[in-house]
Amino acid sequence: MKNQKRHLILLVAVLGLFLNSCLEEFDFQTETFESAIVVEATITNELKNHEILITRTFRFEEDGPSTESNADVRIVDGNGMTYNFQEVEPGVYRSINQFSAQSNVNYQLFITTSNGRTYESQTAMLTNITQIDNLQANRITNDDGENGMQILVNSFDPTGNSIRYRYEYEETYKIIAPFWNPSDLIVISAEEPFEVAIAPKTQEERICFGSASSNSIILTDTNDFTEDRVSDFEVRFLNSNNYIISHRYSILVRQFVMSAESYNFYRTLRDLSNSESLFNQNQPGFLAGNVFSTINQNEKVIGYFDVSSVDSERLFFNYSDFYTNEPLPPYASGCALSAPELTSPGPPSSSPLIAQIQAGILKYFNDNDAPGEGEGPYYMVPRACGDCTALGSNIVPSFWVD
Repeated sequence: MKNQKRHLILLVAVLGLFLNSCLEEFDFQTETFESAIVVEATITNELKNHEILITRTFRFEEDGPSTESNADVRIVDGNGMTYNFQEVEPGVYRSINQFSAQSNVNYQLFITTSNGRTYESQTAMLTNITQIDNLQANRITNDDGENGMQILVNSFDPTGNSIRYRYEYEETYKIIAPFWNPSDLIVISAEEPFEVAIAPKTQEERICFGSASSNSIILTDTNDFTEDRVSDFEVRFLNSNNYIISHRYSILVRQFVMSAESYNFYRTLRDLSNSESLFNQNQPGFLAGNVFSTINQNEKVIGYFDVSSVDSERLFFNYSDFYTNEPLPPYASGCALSAPELTSPGPPSSSPLIAQIQAGILKYFNDNDAPGEGEGPYYMVPRACGDCTALGSNIVPSFWVD
């Protein structure tokens, strides 16, 4: 479920804390706790297998949410069509067949959990379809004095019916290991007499690709404008010291047009997540969405079933396009050279070099032709500096263009 943003999961622990509104300010222990089902479901006008995430609230001091498995999940539209979902990993439900939300058709979500509890959403209809007109990157110095790259989106709905927008992004970037060597050190003997050998690498470790997705709720609206135009709205800012822009960077921005109800829900969720308000005593007791229990009207259900139109646009840029003849940003890892001893005198004798090779800590960089006292015969670097697979994948993405 990599492409679906789990905004609700990011805040489930916090929301769980306030279900009964009985915590003291900055009290990090959950004094009372009420388990609640959490539903994150967005279907769009994209023809695909849509996914729905179902979890449960968790205590703030716990590691993460528990998944709601073995549920019966389906969506029914106003024409009587049923779209069944199957669990593909714990708590993640994917539609068995591909489908796309259609205009002027109502959709409703139905959930039956493994213990027989039933839930349903209010009906929702596909929002107006508005395309992204332009996605651009600019080098700026922002209001905080930070120099970096600003990603801006522009769109326009001449009908004036879109108004409320939410954005997500997926970024991909090229990683080049700065201390890569085409050879590796392989362990011949991890016991006395300790022995290693230089051999050609067997996989690509110089050029890799990293990726990340947005993890915040990005919203804007055009209510206060004379026309329904999103103009130079910032969806991402990348500080010039961020290593992910060092070579080539790509971002895929997705624009969702939202109903007034879903926009208000996500805006409240975003505001609740602000660092200044997380531990405020004036927290709301509960954030209601549009999914409800059909058995117990007092049962708390967290989440929203959203039917949104979406459009996407991808952008590429090179660091050199905006930072001509300027130093690259600092690498993701420090790259100090070291020369661990092959054999350390005992008793018992050991091999610091082999131990760090086997632990995946160091990679071979070059020979140390004149070892000093306490040094071994090879210069080594932290793995990420000589092997980019420590930071990303060595498989070129299908969409990548150099």
